[in-house]
Amino acid sequence: MTQWVYSFGAGRNEGRADMRNLLGGKGANLAEMASIGLPVPPGFTVTTEVCTWYYQNNETYPADLEDQVKAGLARIEEAVGNKFGDHRKPLLVSVRSGARVSMPGMMDTVLNLGLNDATVEGLVVASGDARFAWDSYRRFIQMYGSVVLGVDHHRFEEIIENEKLDTGKTEDTELTAQEWHRVVDGYKEMVREVTGKPFPQDPWDQLWGAVGAVFGSWQNQRAITYRRLHDIPAEWGTAVNVQAMVFGNMGEDCATGVCFTRDPSTGENIFYGEYLINAQGEDVVAGIRTPQPMAESRAKPGERSMETVMPNAYAELVKVRETLERHYTDMQDIEFTVQSNKLYMLQTRNGKRTAAASLKIAVDMAQEGLIDHAEAVKRVNPAALDQLLHPTLDPKAPRKLLAKGLPASPGAASGVVVFSADEAEARAQKGESVILVRIETSPEDIHGMHAAKGILTTRGGMTSHAAVVARGMGRPCVAGCGGVSVDYNNQVLSSGGVQIRGGEVLTIDGGTGEVYVGSVAMVEPQLSGDFSTLMGWADKVRRLKVRANAETPLDAETARKFGAEGIGLCRTEHMFFDPERIGAVRQMIMAETESGRRTALARLLPFQRQDFVDLFRIMAGLPVTIRLLDPPLHEFLPHSDFEIAEVAQSLGTDTETMKRRAQELSEANPMLGHRGCRLGIAFPEIYEMQARAIFEAACQIGKETHKAPHPEIMIPLVATKRELEITRAQVDRIAQEVFAETKYHVEYSVGTMIELPRAALTADAIADSADFFSFGTNDLTQTTFGLSRDDAGKFLPLYVEKGIFPKDPFVSIDPDGVGELVKIAAEKGRRVKSDLKLGICGEHGGDPSSIHFCESVGLDYVSCSPYRVPVARLAAAQAAMAGGGDRTA
Repeated sequence: MTQWVYSFGAGRNEGRADMRNLLGGKGANLAEMASIGLPVPPGFTVTTEVCTWYYQNNETYPADLEDQVKAGLARIEEAVGNKFGDHRKPLLVSVRSGARVSMPGMMDTVLNLGLNDATVEGLVVASGDARFAWDSYRRFIQMYGSVVLGVDHHRFEEIIENEKLDTGKTEDTELTAQEWHRVVDGYKEMVREVTGKPFPQDPWDQLWGAVGAVFGSWQNQRAITYRRLHDIPAEWGTAVNVQAMVFGNMGEDCATGVCFTRDPSTGENIFYGEYLINAQGEDVVAGIRTPQPMAESRAKPGERSMETVMPNAYAELVKVRETLERHYTDMQDIEFTVQSNKLYMLQTRNGKRTAAASLKIAVDMAQEGLIDHAEAVKRVNPAALDQLLHPTLDPKAPRKLLAKGLPASPGAASGVVVFSADEAEARAQKGESVILVRIETSPEDIHGMHAAKGILTTRGGMTSHAAVVARGMGRPCVAGCGGVSVDYNNQVLSSGGVQIRGGEVLTIDGGTGEVYVGSVAMVEPQLSGDFSTLMGWADKVRRLKVRANAETPLDAETARKFGAEGIGLCRTEHMFFDPERIGAVRQMIMAETESGRRTALARLLPFQRQDFVDLFRIMAGLPVTIRLLDPPLHEFLPHSDFEIAEVAQSLGTDTETMKRRAQELSEANPMLGHRGCRLGIAFPEIYEMQARAIFEAACQIGKETHKAPHPEIMIPLVATKRELEITRAQVDRIAQEVFAETKYHVEYSVGTMIELPRAALTADAIADSADFFSFGTNDLTQTTFGLSRDDAGKFLPLYVEKGIFPKDPFVSIDPDGVGELVKIAAEKGRRVKSDLKLGICGEHGGDPSSIHFCESVGLDYVSCSPYRVPVARLAAAQAAMAGGGDRTA
């Protein structure tokens, strides 16, 4: 018989932390906490395998599941001395989801399940507190009604607000038992109106309804969106956790809270969190009441810290913090409840954190001896490093402060204000930077939060939904900005008499909690010593070299600053658009004869030579791969009538001649037309000029520094061996001419960009004339899929959403198609030349999953944009450890 239900707590722990695939993260950790002696209310977990069964069998359950659930519930009853559905001593339970990886806010919780019109009276007697009992009942109806029955939660809030208006009260905690009784009656009446059925009174019906809702929520839109954003397979499923209730809302000696064993924003080794007296868990994360700090040292005037109000429970919690960090050797996100001054643990999991915190925690824990250097390298998500490598607000820049909230997720962003997730997504898709402004966020906002550059909420604390999700996404966030009021109907936010309408610009600073009118200038980031430390550990274990795509001195210097080991792609055409040289380029294109073209190219030669002098000097002997001119010539010509007339005049020709030449060069499909080596073969003088500029610059720097550069000259868009033979002969001839003229010699390589399927399939023939292959995976993806990168963006998101593509193939390399071509080319090329250097220079070179692929194929290096060099260095280290086992860092 398959075991579908695993019990935990009260001396019966059938699960362990390493069973998270079966029990989900929450269930596995509850069992683990109970097994190490922490105070965990008893319960049981319905496994993820039931979720899989549920969807494979038309949303039905295994035949023996019901009996196992009843047995699990009986063990809870025995442990706590109450009985499920009993009118005198009712057992109440919580029902929570729990996937194998944390999905904060994606799945909803139901508390106080088991209450009905009869058991609520039993709870009144058992607790001796009628107000507590009716408050718990209204909470249950509200959660169950929203999560299970699909009633809009705003309809419940309206009933509470009306009761407070009628009684002249402002806070939920002021309502009496009689008033909560009236709210419950209003809830039940409203549920009947909306659903056409009375609110379920049978506790067993309630339980199975909640279990079904958890499994159903695995396939709701916000869960699907979260899985897509975080590459979580749908087949993993979620577990369901049923646990005896403990109550943080029984009075002033009760509380509930969320805390982290270290600061999730900065990584500082301090106990960080918030709690609420006389509250249940949802009160903390929903932002309905302002939570209070845990530690007295973090309390502001007027705040009541848990350390002061509940010193015994706080002291026990501090010990739990130490126990959990030692046990899990990672920063923990903890949920707890205090009932009648007794502490209960409801959850622990590895805490979401910012990139800065992730870096600091990993380095600190290694230096504290909790983990080794290799584990520290594994702990940091390479993609998250992007958060550390982009500008923040310039402290000297002028700014107009609008309001201040909580610094919920660091970083700064400017953008146009939007008030809905849908608008945020729509405007972001058009290339706009947006700031999503909400009273409070909910899981339904996930797509807009991902699309936004920053998030501002008027409610919620440091552990609210907005704060937790924003930190995980690396988005700046200011939460709990109570000085701002938001009017959704009129699309306006206001503070201190200042109004900001939708579409106007705001700047937020998630590090300080400040909100500014308009845009504020940014400054470059200053990387911490922890960054250098971790990168040093990563560099010791990685095998892949990391280069940068760069063609300007600024890009090259940035690349060196971030640890690039050379330039893997210098796109020379980017150098031709400079105002000082575009005229000579156009003169060359307009020339009717070779001699005319050579005259124009002679004007370009000094500019091009200086370009390479600058790059060789900055790279100081590191390899520099230079791609000769790639795009078709028409890209350099003007397009509008005004521009054509202006350029014609500057070149001393007439507009009709200019238009005729542009017409001659126009192509139906330029990406597959007269470009790359085809251009160099038709107009060899272009590549000859570039080769001369490269070798003259190399010889000049070699003489000046006594350290000769090593240029790697790359021929683009080769499809046949003969194309490479012809262009290589040109390059070799120019090299010998320059060496003879300068009486100086440098080592150089000539290779090609593999960006066409035919080149990959005939790589053994091409390798005979090549010193290296560099895979241009942008174009290789285009030519393999038959997709235009510029046009496919209109429908690629739909393809990813429908599961046609697991990921955007222009973001992460397609291993089965494009990747297979890379494998074939690598194997065939090295069969001819065992020392053939292999690299990748498309944007995939900065994508962590693509880097793992490159490691598996045995490439020598990856090349990416300068700001992604640290990402690539860390990803390469993790790929090396994943492929060859742990290495000493």
